[in-house]
Amino acid sequence: MAKESRASKILYAINKLVALVSLAAYALPFLAPKLFPFLSVLTLGFPLLLLVNFFFFAFWVLQLKKKFIPSALILILGVTFITKFYNFSNTKERNTVNDEISLLSYNVRLFNKYEWLPSKTVPQDIFDFIAIESPSIVCLQEYAPSKNFNLNSYPYKYISLHGNKVKTGQAIFSKFPIINKDVIGFPNSNNNVIYADLVIHSDTVRVYSMHLQSIKITKDLAEAEINEENSKHIFNRISSAFTEQQLQSELIADNYASCNYKRVMCGDMNNSAFSYVYRTIKDDMNDAFEKAGSGFGRSYNFNYYPARIDYIFLDKSIECTYFKTDHSFKNSDHFPLLTSFKM
Repeated sequence: MAKESRASKILYAINKLVALVSLAAYALPFLAPKLFPFLSVLTLGFPLLLLVNFFFFAFWVLQLKKKFIPSALILILGVTFITKFYNFSNTKERNTVNDEISLLSYNVRLFNKYEWLPSKTVPQDIFDFIAIESPSIVCLQEYAPSKNFNLNSYPYKYISLHGNKVKTGQAIFSKFPIINKDVIGFPNSNNNVIYADLVIHSDTVRVYSMHLQSIKITKDLAEAEINEENSKHIFNRISSAFTEQQLQSELIADNYASCNYKRVMCGDMNNSAFSYVYRTIKDDMNDAFEKAGSGFGRSYNFNYYPARIDYIFLDKSIECTYFKTDHSFKNSDHFPLLTSFKM
């Protein structure tokens, strides 16, 4: 029997360590961030852990060695997690001629008010995009009034704004009557959730638009020199935001408890699909991306990582027939999400 090389032993040790960290990461959706802030940060890197395990699995299989077993077990245990990151199904064609209801969710980043993008026509471009797609319901996060954006074709709307000099907030535009509307405020935060109860055909549906606490990891910060000081700064910022998001998600869950209608939740969660926050907000609803999306669910325009932090959840009694994240439309730091469903 050939003697195992030192490099092979080191590589297998790394493999076992990655498998152990991955196993711990599987528990993250059930662990409150305020109790385990270090572990909660792992939620952002969970897809990378899956990819590394797949690399080790393939490497040892090609080497015809049984060392593939730890990574194989991790991949088998994580089958249900993989579809939250990458969906292998084909996106269905959107049907616009029947009684399906469509919804657009989009973080519009204040319509480029502070000129983060070079384009001078962002409000008009977003208006034109919505006019072409013509969804039944439009939910906009980081909304700000703009003279070049006026959805007069939607007879019903709920706009919630805050701030003195600059008014920002969220908006829901609907082709269906709104019979009730309100906001779920968050302590010590400008973020919130707004909702509207819509009469759709013979049913009533509560549509939520969420914008949870941001982790505030900008492109400049992500590209900064990696050192101990920056690493601590990023870690503290993420763990603090996730702790705030825990409280925010639990306030949303409290509202769920008093809601007797079918629920549709959409918007910017600022967290991954492998987190406690995702599990709390999703509740027993279906993730539209998992039901009808395809490929990577990337919803945030970040060059180095396919981050999915925007979601649409549908009541389990609602059939999702279509889902798309439009990566071709780049008029914000997020991409628009579009879904269709049947009551």
